Amino acid sequence: MSGSVTLAYDYPLLGVFWTTLWLFMWVLWFFLLFRVIGDVFRDDRLNGWAKTGWILFVLVLPLIGVLVYVLARGRGMGRREVSRAQAQQEAFDEYVRRTAATSPYRTSQADELAKLSRIKERGDISDEEFRQAKNRILH
Repeated sequence: MSGSVTLAYDYPLLGVFWTTLWLFMWVLWFFLLFRVIGDVFRDDRLNGWAKTGWILFVLVLPLIGVLVYVLARGRGMGRREVSRAQAQQEAFDEYVRRTAATSPYRTSQADELAKLSRIKERGDISDEEFRQAKNRILH
C-alpha cells in the first residue's frame, strides 16, 4: 500500500466550505440549464428552427448560451411560468368542480329540504329551527 491516506481531520475547514460552495454552484447551474431548456420547449411563439438554434447554442456554449438566453428572453420566462401555473390552477379547479358535482355523497337542495321536513314532522326540531335550517339550505 503505497501513497498517503487522507483522513477527515486532514481536510481543512476552509476546504469544506469551498467544496460545499462549488457543489452548490453546480446544482444551481444544472437547475438553471434545465429551466432554460424547458422554457425553450414551452414557448409557443418560437418555431422549430428557433428552438433548435437556442438548444444548440445552450448545449454547445452552455455558459454563454444560458446567460444570453436569460438576458434576451428572461422577462418572457417569468410570464410563461406564471401563465402555466395559472392554467394548471384553473385545470385543477375545474377538475374539483366536476368531481364535486358528480360525487355520490352530494345531495340536492330538494333532498335536503325533504329530509328537513321529515325531521320537523317527527317533532325533533321546532318551527324556528326549521326556518333557520331551510334558509341555510336555500342560501
